[in-house]
Amino acid sequence: MSQDATRTPPGFGPGGWRYYGQARPSFAVEPAPGQESVWDYPRPPRIVADAREVVVRVGDVVVARSRRAVRVLETASPPTVYIPREDVVTKYLQAAPGASGCEWKGTARYWTVRVGSVVLESVGWSYDDPLPAFEAIRGHLSFYPGRIACELGGVRVEAQAGGFYGGWVTPEIVGPFKGGPGTGGW
Repeated sequence: MSQDATRTPPGFGPGGWRYYGQARPSFAVEPAPGQESVWDYPRPPRIVADAREVVVRVGDVVVARSRRAVRVLETASPPTVYIPREDVVTKYLQAAPGASGCEWKGTARYWTVRVGSVVLESVGWSYDDPLPAFEAIRGHLSFYPGRIACELGGVRVEAQAGGFYGGWVTPEIVGPFKGGPGTGGW
């Protein structure tokens, strides 16, 4: 869907966001049994535990492995998976420059992963001092599945469109998802 300066994107009205997880918009994909619609996720986001195995790797080297991850579920976005720092091989991490802010979680810092001669700049992030409602992600890291190999429950994760958001797209998640062109107001 294209957007120009004269058109208000779907979901973004004069007062701001219109979708908060209370009702699916008409353009949302209807989930099949066993699937989740990102349009049923709330705004502000909700945190849920996920016991499926999470693996993050560079080639054959495992950078993180956990069955204690949490997913952050936010309207219009695929879940973002956060892994406890204890389940990340921190010798592969280097602080990366830059930071970004989230109205719900606070200030994120970024991480570069270095495995031998492979250097993946700013492929992970953490909220070292999250806002009170997101205290559960303190001491956790997430990774961009479009920049480093991520698996959830034995399934290779696909990246959320757009490059900024770090949603983890897996077969049980249906959208459409924010991140691509024309989705700025979702």
